[in-house]
Amino acid sequence: MKVTAIIPEELIKEVHHYGRGKNLTQSLRIALLEWVALKKLRELNEEIRKNPIEFEDEFSAEKVRGLTR
Repeated sequence: MKVTAIIPEELIKEVHHYGRGKNLTQSLRIALLEWVALKKLRELNEEIRKNPIEFEDEFSAEKVRGLTR
């Protein structure tokens, strides 16, 4: 998809520098993918904070290892 956007030149230079893409398009793609991944992690962390994982009383790593062997 082609997109026209007005972005400050300094920000473009930083994205290109840190993105380390072969060209600006690749650097922008890398930056956007990383941004989306961070947002997803934050959402997951918030969900886990609200509903923490709970183990059964008799849970043990030894029992789990026995199931996978």
